Amino acid sequence: MDILSEYKRRNEKWNYGGPNWKLSRSKIDLFNECPRCFYLDNKLGIRRPSMPPFNLNVAVDALLKKEFDIYRAQKKPHPLMKKYKIEAIPFQHKELEKWRDNFVGLQYLHEPTGMTISGAIDDVWINSRGELYVVDYKATSKDEEITLDDKWKDGYKRQIEVYQWLFRQCGFEVSDTGYFVYANGLKDKKSFDNKLEFDLTILDHVGNTEWVEPTIFKIKEVLDGEELPNPGKGCEHCASHKFRSEVENT
Repeated sequence: MDILSEYKRRNEKWNYGGPNWKLSRSKIDLFNECPRCFYLDNKLGIRRPSMPPFNLNVAVDALLKKEFDIYRAQKKPHPLMKKYKIEAIPFQHKELEKWRDNFVGLQYLHEPTGMTISGAIDDVWINSRGELYVVDYKATSKDEEITLDDKWKDGYKRQIEVYQWLFRQCGFEVSDTGYFVYANGLKDKKSFDNKLEFDLTILDHVGNTEWVEPTIFKIKEVLDGEELPNPGKGCEHCASHKFRSEVENT
């Protein structure tokens, strides 16, 4: 563990057992990716090296929310929903802004473990049967067709599934189908002209939430343990630590 001493540890209030700690959707995904990195982060307060924020993605996210909110207020479907023949409208709820807040989100106390599970959503739609569709916004810029086939996008699918599980625990009727609204930045324009244009696509994903609660129990077991878990398969961060340790010991 000496190699980790250079990393700044966060305030213990935000670690597991502290008053501010919650098991967020992103933490669940970190556990799936690498239990060791998850343990170091949440038990010891040692984060992975941070990445710079994707400010363009944040801007697209904010603008999409504003646009769908216009139709939410009108209780009408967005034209994109009509284009893809999705019979729904943006869902109105007094807690929507809290659900979208990264520091609040949709929350549920999982009594068997005593852990509060949380997740900040992008959007939620409702159909005529009263079922909710969980919706996530994504931004990219690529020439080929937008799909969910890439292996690294499995994390996106798990993201939708955690949100579906959370809404169900909070008493909502939720469809197995979730949607991704993809904004693809176009690169085939003749000039920039001080604007970036996007092509919007909707992709559907049929979620399976059966893995969520068993994973929560595994997380509880790991956090209550004193042993450092094995790293996730292919974790570049753990591989880097191992390499540096081997170099320093030569």
